[in-house]
Amino acid sequence: MRKFPFSAQILLGLVLGAALGFLAREGDLAWLAGTLDTVGGLFVQLLKLAVPPLVFTAIVVSVVSLRGVANAARLALRTLLWFGVTALIAVSLGIGIGLLTNPGRGVSLDVGGATAPKTTGSWTDFLTGIVPTNPVGAFVEGNVLQIVFLALVVGAAALLVGAAAEPFVELNRAVLAIVQKALWWVIRLAPIGTLGLIGHAVAAYGWDLLAPLAKFTTAVYVGCAIVLFVVYPLLLVTAGRLNPLRFFAGAWPAIELAFVSRSSVGTMPVTQRSVERLGVPREYASFAVPFGATTKMDGCAAIYPALAAIFVAQVFGVDLGVGDYLLIAFVSVVGSAATAGLTGAIVMLTLTLSTLGLPLAGAGLLLAIDPILDMIRTATNVAGQAVVPTIVAAREGILDRDAYANAGRRDLTDADLTDADGTADRPVRRDDLTPAPA
Repeated sequence: MRKFPFSAQILLGLVLGAALGFLAREGDLAWLAGTLDTVGGLFVQLLKLAVPPLVFTAIVVSVVSLRGVANAARLALRTLLWFGVTALIAVSLGIGIGLLTNPGRGVSLDVGGATAPKTTGSWTDFLTGIVPTNPVGAFVEGNVLQIVFLALVVGAAALLVGAAAEPFVELNRAVLAIVQKALWWVIRLAPIGTLGLIGHAVAAYGWDLLAPLAKFTTAVYVGCAIVLFVVYPLLLVTAGRLNPLRFFAGAWPAIELAFVSRSSVGTMPVTQRSVERLGVPREYASFAVPFGATTKMDGCAAIYPALAAIFVAQVFGVDLGVGDYLLIAFVSVVGSAATAGLTGAIVMLTLTLSTLGLPLAGAGLLLAIDPILDMIRTATNVAGQAVVPTIVAAREGILDRDAYANAGRRDLTDADLTDADGTADRPVRRDDLTPAPA
């Protein structure tokens, strides 16, 4: 299988999964549908298992690594600025597509039977939920947002303590290397996981279920596709003076894995290595990618909630005004961290609906097809998490353009995703992180 490209393995799993799912549905083979569900569920569970230690150690190490980066504060500020700019573009596009397509008009659904999802979001819950009452509890419950907060505080403290904190930092580096190695074993199972996830989706969600929501589903996929294949390439060309084809050649393994796994955090090691292969220095990539994996969500937190809010408003007969659309944009740009990089975008959607005063039960109407929507949303998220550090590195003059030009010329390997000794196949020098003169 090592001679068979990783991307082709996932594509094969996608095709076989769809075929088996169709067979299970048409033949009413409950055992096959159950097997596909179990295989896909185990793959996602294995990814989630690595999330708490991966997020914590990656952010702690990335914050401390900024010590050796010239103009670290400037790079961090530019990264956050581009996160906001691209999110604003994505949510504006989502609103525009929603106004053009009117996804909720003419939809025949039993709104009386709709109930609010168990997991909901509000500004109060979001703000108070950032700080954990029990640090151990954040890890046990897998609360990524709280883990990010703890990691940022601990990383900043270790950075200021300096040499005395080096043993602790080395421990985090070692744990990160171990977790990444173990996670790579899971990622190698992605073709099998893809087979199970896609197969279960096809078996469980037939056209009878999708038909009433076909217009909405199409709008979400079209919106994400435009961001992926139009907006991002335009930004690469205009802001970074970069060839978009080279970007997709280097970043495609991460985008592809994100589509099938539906987890930005689970895809994070592949995303980071892909970004490094694109020529972004490791010290900067190790900060930008983990941070983006938990806060940069153009699919889940921008396009989707914008379209979903318009859909829910139209289904329930609520008219939205200009102020409401501006509020959607504000919530998407500011509240995207609420999605926290895990599968699904229910928290962000309910946060948007509650801010607009729309019925939270409207989110329940979309739960049935959420896995189908989450595939393209997560792929868009991860593409954005790779685009921003690439553009920032190019604009700051620290991008290795030779590495960028050769990105994607070979398949990902174990050494690409995990360097247990902390070294990269392209050594990064401190001079690499010094911006070129303006």
